[in-house]
Amino acid sequence: MNNQQQNLSRRSWLKQSINHSLGLAGGLCSGMLIQTQSFSQSTSKPVKTPTILLRSGWQTVNIGDIGHTPGILKLLELYAPKFQVILWPNSVDRGVEPMLKKRFPHLKIVKGRLQRDGKLNSESLRQAFQNADFFLHGSGPSVVSQRELAFWKKMTRKPYGIYGVTISKVNKELHSLLSEAAFIFTRETQSLKNLTAAKVTSSHQDFAPDATFAIDLTNDQKTLAFQKKNQLQKGKYLCAVPRLRLTPYHKIHKSIRWSKEKVREVEMVNQKYQESDHAKLRAAIQEWVRLTGQKVVVCPEMTYQTSIIRPLVIDRLPSDVKSMVVAHDDYWLPDEAGSLYRDAAAVVSMECHSPIIACAHGTPGLYIRQPTDTIKGQMWYDIGLKDWTFEIDEVNQKQIAKKVTNVYRNYEQSLGHLESVMQSIQDRQKNTMQVVENAISNSYSS
Repeated sequence: MNNQQQNLSRRSWLKQSINHSLGLAGGLCSGMLIQTQSFSQSTSKPVKTPTILLRSGWQTVNIGDIGHTPGILKLLELYAPKFQVILWPNSVDRGVEPMLKKRFPHLKIVKGRLQRDGKLNSESLRQAFQNADFFLHGSGPSVVSQRELAFWKKMTRKPYGIYGVTISKVNKELHSLLSEAAFIFTRETQSLKNLTAAKVTSSHQDFAPDATFAIDLTNDQKTLAFQKKNQLQKGKYLCAVPRLRLTPYHKIHKSIRWSKEKVREVEMVNQKYQESDHAKLRAAIQEWVRLTGQKVVVCPEMTYQTSIIRPLVIDRLPSDVKSMVVAHDDYWLPDEAGSLYRDAAAVVSMECHSPIIACAHGTPGLYIRQPTDTIKGQMWYDIGLKDWTFEIDEVNQKQIAKKVTNVYRNYEQSLGHLESVMQSIQDRQKNTMQVVENAISNSYSS
């Protein structure tokens, strides 16, 4: 067996190991669900089981924001299967709802809003507030649903907890909410320091990586068609993800009403850095193609990135490299991304969640971090992936290219490193979910 065959065998073993350690038998990752009692409403049991109202699914213009939800659902399926879960999403459009239903067919989803007048605008949501025993706030860039959480606390007086969020600033209102939470798990350690500095008094505060690290969604049908069309061989291509310094939300959400000054500031910053930033990503692509002879797929993590893939990345590559680079310039969902990243040799990304999805599927993920991104990037140091993290203003093109190609040169070692990191993450997930399970059980029995 040659080295390449050995590496591919090791990749397959690693992916199987990750899936097995998460409690999945072969074949379940493709959507054949474990048929547990989780997310079901069994009519055969007269005794009500504990019910969680899960608040997650912040937006669908970013596969990372989508990925939080199937990640936490997977953790609940594994470590709290006796509970019923009601998902209250902020948004499940763009095909997200059927994707979730395919993976979690017994999942109940309620829709509705907390209106400005302080009333819930749907009967199903009012019933969920009445029936649920515990409010679980899922992973996100902040306590995104602070207002809804405060409403839950005031109206129901039932317990709540927060899992896998970033907390940058703590105002008076948030301090009160956090201090009375059954638990707070932040997705990086800097947020824990912020809680300490703010003197938050919740009885249980700890680090739990972003729930997206538990994601197992795939869409092999779409991915196989894309691979066939572009002659991509499994294990023999790199995925690369671009990013502007500041997300142009004024072009994404109609509800965003930035001032002219704010729009001008965002566009000036992006214009200033877009070439120098993407030159570093292009250097990694160029070195990969010339060293390995393998193709590269440039992919989006957010909707707006479909429009920068060609002008900022592909069109500026040398001709010999450009011919080996493929654009995935249609927006997609994390199930399709999961399949494409799973089959890649590696993923290098200026966004945070594409390499998370890659690692979750057993593929080395490298993160090029911009200073305008949030403190969530500290998570990469916390989980032990410092060597695969680049502070973009502190490294040059050659340094990034060298690290990316070193993954290829030392592939067996890279897979071993990823295996160790993922085992550590899974151990932490298990321990933190035990706290979640205990808190919910105690709330139900009290």
